[in-house]
Amino acid sequence: MGSETRGGDATIVDTYFANLGDVLKGLPVAEVDLVARTLRGAWSEGRSVFLFGNGGSAATASHMAVDLAKGLVDGTRPRMRAIALTDNVPLLTAYGNDVSFDRVFAEQLANFVQAGDVVLAISGSGNSPNILAAVSLARERGAVTIGITGFQGGKLKGLVDQAVVVPSDNMQLIEDAHMVIAHALFVALRDGPDPSNA
Repeated sequence: MGSETRGGDATIVDTYFANLGDVLKGLPVAEVDLVARTLRGAWSEGRSVFLFGNGGSAATASHMAVDLAKGLVDGTRPRMRAIALTDNVPLLTAYGNDVSFDRVFAEQLANFVQAGDVVLAISGSGNSPNILAAVSLARERGAVTIGITGFQGGKLKGLVDQAVVVPSDNMQLIEDAHMVIAHALFVALRDGPDPSNA
C-alpha cells in the first residue's frame, strides 16, 4: 500500500505506536525483575500463584496463567502452580450474584490461598474494589502480593508487597504494557535459572 492511500487513520496509528514505544522505554525494569525473582522463588518452593483482573486485565491474567502453567513445562523442571481466578465463569457469577461483585476474587482466594503463595493482581487504575478486597485477604493469609497497574498506581500500589506501575494515564497503552510485562516475566522464568536449583 503506497503512501498515497494513507489516510488520517494511519497518522493515528503511527502516533499510537510512537506513544507505546515511549511507555515501554519508561517501564520500571528493576521492579519487573523483582517480580520475576519472586515468581521463581514460588516456583522453586512449589507455591501457588493466583492471578486476576477485570476486563482487559482479566484477559491478561488468563493469558499469563497459560504461559506460566503450560509454557514453562519442558519435561525436566517442576511445573508452576499458576491459576487465573478469572476463568471459572459460573463461580464468578455465583459470587457476583449471591454475595457481591466486590468479592468475586477474594472469595475464591479464601478457599485456596496459603502463606507463602503469590497473589498477582492486574489493574489499570489500581482502584477496583474487587482487586483490593482480594489483595487484602491475601495479605491476611500471609501471601506475597504483587500489583501490576498504571496511572499513579492507585490504592493497589500501597497495598501490595511489590508494585509495577506503568508510567501512563492512557488505559490502552497501560494494558498493552501489561501484556509486555507478562511476556517479559514468562521469558525470564523460561530462560533463567532452573527453579530446582534455586
